[in-house]
Amino acid sequence: MADAPEGLRPTLHQRHVRMIALGGIIGASLFIGSGAVIHTVGPAAVLSYAIGGLLVVLVMRMLGEMATAAPALGSFMEYARDALGGWAGFTIGWLYWYFWVGVVAFEAVAGAKILQGWFPGVPQWVFSLALMLLLTGTNLASARSFGETEFWLASVKVATIVVFLVLGALFVLGLWPGARFSVGNIGLDGFVANGGFSVVHGVVIVIFSYFGAEIVTIAAAESREPETAVRKATSTIVWRVIVFYVGSVALLVMITPWREIPSETSPFAAAFGRFGIPAAETIVSVVVLTAALSVLNSGLYTASRMLFALRRHGWAPRWISDTSKRGVPWKAILVSTSVGYVAVVMSYVSPDRIFYFIINSAGAVALFVYAIIAGSQLRSRRRLEAEQPGQLKLRMWGYPWLSWLTLALILAVLASMLFVDATARAQLYLSVISLAVILGVYTLFVRRRAPVP
Repeated sequence: MADAPEGLRPTLHQRHVRMIALGGIIGASLFIGSGAVIHTVGPAAVLSYAIGGLLVVLVMRMLGEMATAAPALGSFMEYARDALGGWAGFTIGWLYWYFWVGVVAFEAVAGAKILQGWFPGVPQWVFSLALMLLLTGTNLASARSFGETEFWLASVKVATIVVFLVLGALFVLGLWPGARFSVGNIGLDGFVANGGFSVVHGVVIVIFSYFGAEIVTIAAAESREPETAVRKATSTIVWRVIVFYVGSVALLVMITPWREIPSETSPFAAAFGRFGIPAAETIVSVVVLTAALSVLNSGLYTASRMLFALRRHGWAPRWISDTSKRGVPWKAILVSTSVGYVAVVMSYVSPDRIFYFIINSAGAVALFVYAIIAGSQLRSRRRLEAEQPGQLKLRMWGYPWLSWLTLALILAVLASMLFVDATARAQLYLSVISLAVILGVYTLFVRRRAPVP
């Protein structure tokens, strides 16, 4: 049994880590946001999801190479520090923490909106607070409690997608009662109906749907077989992307002519309705709620572990490293959730200013993180081969050319955010401000206080 770092306990089982890997790539944005992507791109949204997924697969392969060679609680934060220097570890760690505390607030608000639709007499903020308290308690109990909760929440998401894929395939092939062969819907008005640049626009939108796949490399540090967990998770991400995202979106545009797919509500609910499933909208609303809770649960866990890992290098207050008798970094959890509570309050007090800034200033952080992961792998590969000659359990394909291509693609997606629409530009500008602030803090305080390797 592997030892978990610095007072944490390896209480996550392989089934927990396996489901974290499976569910981590399925967010509420797939169930709700895919309709808007289809309306923006047309049937070629399948290409947008495939290209975005390919980029994530390559990044995860690079991360998997480093994580299997040296599993660590801070995961890519540690690898960035070792490969690129203290500035990179500090920057990616705090950017990642900031991203997830913002996501926690966003998902709490999203879940509350669903619950208020069922219970309109209860104020929305009550539900947001209840969801935050519930999952804060789950994370404070133990790492295993987090893992068990995530196992069941992720199971609902995965089961729903599997059922949709099976029924959808039968429907488009004309094998479902009352259905006719409808595979040709994917070519209505031409496959690239809205022009080639719309595919690039779609990639910018969907790339953030995949963010969260890397959580498994953080959670694995508290599992009993971290190397095995990371290797399996990163090796199977290819089929998870193809099946869950590309497969689902392809079926959506085959089941229904793409112009008729709803963009404001869930296209999955509409599809289940065409299957003749009773109460399809309510069923999918429950699934979307579980997806939101899953992301909220994972966000609390991930933010707290990254904050805990930052303390190891003096990049966070010393008291953050305190753990409970069950090996839970309870102060790191409470600090992370307290920021989430503040953000939730701002969603009601100042939704168009402060909450808008919190959410959008983390919009491009995923791509910043991916870029630093790619840079870390490019720098660390030779060192890893020197330390473990012929023993790397997982290798990046086509190194170094494919690694450089991955970094170039990440930078290209970042640059394209300047041209797709005003929302993407705002996210990029505000995220650059976040990046500049963190780099400024490192330069003014951390670096001056003591040299950080």
